[in-house]
This record gives sequence, structure tokens and C-alpha cells, in this order.
Amino acid sequence: MSLGQRVSSDHQLTRLLQIGVVLEEVVESRAAHHLDSLPPEERAAIDEEVRELLEEAADESADHRERLEALIDDLEADTVAYEEINALVDAQYGPPEDTDGVLYDQLANEETAYKFYDDLIDAIEASDGEFAIERERLLETLYEIREEEKEGVEEVTEIMEHRA
Repeated sequence: MSLGQRVSSDHQLTRLLQIGVVLEEVVESRAAHHLDSLPPEERAAIDEEVRELLEEAADESADHRERLEALIDDLEADTVAYEEINALVDAQYGPPEDTDGVLYDQLANEETAYKFYDDLIDAIEASDGEFAIERERLLETLYEIREEEKEGVEEVTEIMEHRA
């Protein structure tokens, strides 16, 4: 289903929220593994600001995942376990080679998540369907997550500008 469409059923909403969970799991896993995946000389050269950014990104994604899972639970559906996604991320994505690569990857993750939530909110707002969970609670949760993703984009961009 395209996010350009309206969300008209609990099934569609559940699938989209599950996609959000997987997205957050990928972001969480990648942020958590970036430092470990860098060559030792690059790892030693990473400044505290970048370390904190990656730790905060992993923590924020875990929080977003838990909030999305709570909505999915209310829809009486299941999600994919973090451990399964983490194993796929380890197998699928090669590590960035340097600090700039880490920052570009993190920026792409934050931008992708922001765009996903922005489109999801638009699709829900365009819908006049009823859901098994309260629309106001659903949108409030998604607004908060989208705003945090926007702040993440701004934070990564600011760090990148300082490094240039």
C-alpha cells in the first residue's frame, strides 16, 4: 500500500505501524553498531559529540519502537522481534568506513524516518475511517515521534556543519 492513500482499516494501519517498528529497529541496530564497526583508528578519532549522537539515536529509536508496539498491541497484532531485525542488519549492511560515513548514514536514517511518519500522518488525517484505537492518541503519538525525528535530522546536520 502506498502512503499516498488513505488508511481505511485496522489491517492497513497495523501494517503501516509494523513498518514503522521495523524502520525503528533498523535505525536502532545501525546506530548501536556504528562505533563497533569502524576501524580502530577511526573509532579512536570519533569525538564525544558523535558518540552521544549515536547513543541518543539508538535510545530514541528503541523508545519509538516501544510506543509503536503499544499501538499495535491495542490493535491486537504482533510485531517483528528486534533480535530478528538486528541479525538482518548485521548480515545486510556493510559498516561505514569513517566518521563522515557514520554521520551520512545517520542523517539518511533520520530523514527516512521523518518522511515515513510525515506521510503516515497525512494518510491517517486524510482518512475518515474508524480504528480500534483512539484516533487522537494515535496521531498524538505519531506527531511526537515525527517531531523527534525532525530534531534528529537537525542535530546530525548541525554536527556535520561543525565538522566541515
